[in-house]
Amino acid sequence: MKAAEIRELSTKDLIERIETERANLNRMQMNHAISPIENSGQIRAARKDIARMLTVLREKQINETKK
Repeated sequence: MKAAEIRELSTKDLIERIETERANLNRMQMNHAISPIENSGQIRAARKDIARMLTVLREKQINETKK
């Protein structure tokens, strides 16, 4: 997911999306520990997506406090 797409989401939607992505990441990590998944790069991509979402969420929170 690109940063521009993430910025279009509302704060509430963004928080929900972060929670679901974290759950998905945990599930992928557990599955990978039991039996290696074909593309382990998916785990890295999921971590980066979560980090992007958290960054945009923080930007939105800072902008809301400034107003």
